[in-house]
Amino acid sequence: MANHTDTIESFRALALQVTCHAVNPARDRHEVGLLMQKTITRLAQQIAASIAFIGSDCRLIVLPEYFLTGFPMGESVEVWANKACIEMNGAEYEALGNIAQKHHIFLAGNAYELDPNFPGLYFQTCFVIDASGTVVLRYRRLNSMFAPTPHDVWDKYLDCYGLEGVFPVAKTAIGNLAALASEEILYPEVARCLAMRGAEIFLHSTSEVYSKNITPKDAAKITRAVENMAYVVSANTAGLSNSPIAMSSVDGGSKIIDHRGIVLAETGAGESMAAFAEIDLAALRRDRHRPGLNNLLSRQRFELYAQSYSQSQFYPANTMLNQTVDRQHFIQAQTQTIERLSNLGII
Repeated sequence: MANHTDTIESFRALALQVTCHAVNPARDRHEVGLLMQKTITRLAQQIAASIAFIGSDCRLIVLPEYFLTGFPMGESVEVWANKACIEMNGAEYEALGNIAQKHHIFLAGNAYELDPNFPGLYFQTCFVIDASGTVVLRYRRLNSMFAPTPHDVWDKYLDCYGLEGVFPVAKTAIGNLAALASEEILYPEVARCLAMRGAEIFLHSTSEVYSKNITPKDAAKITRAVENMAYVVSANTAGLSNSPIAMSSVDGGSKIIDHRGIVLAETGAGESMAAFAEIDLAALRRDRHRPGLNNLLSRQRFELYAQSYSQSQFYPANTMLNQTVDRQHFIQAQTQTIERLSNLGII
């Protein structure tokens, strides 16, 4: 683990719930670029106002999933890559970096991103920008129903980035940061692999159904926090506009959960900065060092499970390596997996 002597052990974090303005109706990349610039300008104002209200000790702001663009709705992988995905060193990151630098914050979010190592594809990327305006964490979503993932080009991705690039943890002045995208909160292995590498705060950019009844994702957020003894900062969208989907289908419930599973702050529907709370890293670290029943991390026996994982194959790797696929590929791969698991008597 990194030396924590320079860490800010107490600060406030905000899960900023804002509307996602879908770019699907836009005609081309130029028009999408203008729409993304408009979104960033609006965000700059909302972030400034939020910090003015919360206070200067607000050092971390998490934005929702695909806040710049919305998600592809029928566009092919190639069309969406050319039309709506940002470059790793693109103007959008620079503009967001300027916001982070101006307010001395860590700014986290999620976007569809191009990678020159994988022409013709894109990845859904969770990022963290530090107070100097530098991208210090880039996590590519590993579980997606309808988008390419590192697992789909697994061998080459490992060659390019290694396993630490698959499960990155940024050790920063505000703690060890890691990211989860949307429904990945339902996959305990992702959070666990990040916790194995020291993650203390999970940054969860999402766009999900909100309900007064507990949803599977809400249950998972509490579970991921407890089993990994980590904070979860979960930012949901405040609706999805410019889309045929009913706007408020994905609206509300952004929240911050501490390492004990206690919901510290939560907001209802609509654009809101109400989901802010203190991150007490010193308390988290004390609990991680305290012997006893509740120190779940120190009680993990990973060797018990390693062989079962290594011997099992469910969804296959490398299905998009060195080949062009259409949108039907994703559902076909899942259907074939279900059939194979059924034939094996597993499901």
